Amino acid sequence: MQKQKWLITGVSAGLGRAFAQAALAAGHTVAGTVRSEEDLRAFEGLQPGRAHGRILDVTDDDAVSRVVAEVEQSVGPLDVVVANAGYGLEGTFEETPLAEVRRQFEVNVFGAVATLQAALPHMRRRRRGHLMAVTSMGGLMAVPGMSAYCGSKFALEGILEALGKEVTQFGMHVTAIEPGSFRTDWAGRSMTRAARSIDDYDELFNPIRETRQKASGNQLGNPAKAGEAVVHIASVDRPPAHLVLGSDALRLVTAARAAVDEDIRAWEALSRSTDFAEGAQL
Repeated sequence: MQKQKWLITGVSAGLGRAFAQAALAAGHTVAGTVRSEEDLRAFEGLQPGRAHGRILDVTDDDAVSRVVAEVEQSVGPLDVVVANAGYGLEGTFEETPLAEVRRQFEVNVFGAVATLQAALPHMRRRRRGHLMAVTSMGGLMAVPGMSAYCGSKFALEGILEALGKEVTQFGMHVTAIEPGSFRTDWAGRSMTRAARSIDDYDELFNPIRETRQKASGNQLGNPAKAGEAVVHIASVDRPPAHLVLGSDALRLVTAARAAVDEDIRAWEALSRSTDFAEGAQL
């Protein structure tokens, strides 16, 4: 397998760390972004000489551009970029402050977009490269109590799907990585939780929050295997536009898409009734 140069955002822990470890284990070189000097040293210690840490806040657009350009020069031309940095925001729609919703989109959507936009011109000029971003099973289905998070991931899904259709002409690939529940700290200390204030949601939401907190650290998904899966699709000639990871994600996404298909079928006649009777006027 040809050795590649990767850039992965958010490698201090969780799936970002798992992706980086898998790429390093496969012999690739990885530039990984973190938020502190301590995390930078820990990351570079994984594989001295092939693990290159960079401190970056993905919501700083100018810094993202500078880091990507610098990595292209110092580490080498990038073959794979994974926009992984992000976090979860839990809370009912009505109880989640608008400022928190905006922050969720700044990190999960605009941070990923800035990373991919910074890398794209280099790959386009070389007529090769693989852009990936971590969305979620929550980018293809939604659950109560995660409206802002799912909204950010749905938005990123749409951006990636359109992007893939734009850059295929340049020999490039785009993949949305859609993990289910993996044994990371995503649902634990890493999650931001909106304060509760409306009793009407207690019956629905309290059990959801309690179940998620109890499940943290015991999830079905194995991060190391997720890393191996992502490294594998970076090596194939025709990688998927969508990579669902985890049997729970497969089950829930399949059910959600079936529900959408059922709505389309059930209301097909009404959908068709909104056309002009004489058809389009070209």
